[in-house]
Amino acid sequence: MALSLEDRTLAGITAFYAIVNIPKESLPVVFREMERVLNPGGLLLLAFHVGDQALRENELWGRAIAMDFFLFEPPEIRRFLEAAGFGIEDMIERGPYAPDVEYQSRRAYVFARKPH
Repeated sequence: MALSLEDRTLAGITAFYAIVNIPKESLPVVFREMERVLNPGGLLLLAFHVGDQALRENELWGRAIAMDFFLFEPPEIRRFLEAAGFGIEDMIERGPYAPDVEYQSRRAYVFARKPH
């Protein structure tokens, strides 16, 4: 939520499922921070699980954990990104692959750009 980078230092950010453990109310801070470190014209590729719920997991890869995973609705993520200053270039959704491959949720992918 506070990157140790100077303003305008990155050409792009790939954030695949990087927001799954971040509560919705913290997303504006996270997206403003991403926007801050991107160069003008910089790209953001964001992936997340689609839904409107928090899932409490007690086990992951055979180990005991206590962790919340958050699912988000694409229109809401779009609004947060636009409020942070991003232009949305594309947003797609897909269904899950087979259960033995991945968690059974819809996925969203957002291609966004910081304006010049």
